[in-house]
Amino acid sequence: MDTSNFTIAIVGYVIVFTTLVVLYFVFANIPKLLKLHIRIKLKKKDCEDCFDEYPEFITGQENAVIATAIYLYLNQLHDEESAKMTIKKVKKDYSPWSSRVHSIHTFQR
Repeated sequence: MDTSNFTIAIVGYVIVFTTLVVLYFVFANIPKLLKLHIRIKLKKKDCEDCFDEYPEFITGQENAVIATAIYLYLNQLHDEESAKMTIKKVKKDYSPWSSRVHSIHTFQR
């Protein structure tokens, strides 16, 4: 076994697992960053007491209601199509490209 293959495999594993760990920390801290962003915005508006009005967490039922509303809204946007299908026959002129005579599957010994 060549040592360069082993090195490439180890470097690949290290890169993948390092990326996964970084992504875990990024996604785990997104709520904290959003909360900090809201707090900074409210501080600029001189309304620090307003921060208590924002809910800390949204319950599962509220998430379900929001998701259902978005789903229903997007379904209303989709236009309804008729289920009728028509077939129009198109006359084709002769083309040597689709001819069996000129196909490449003929064997010659």
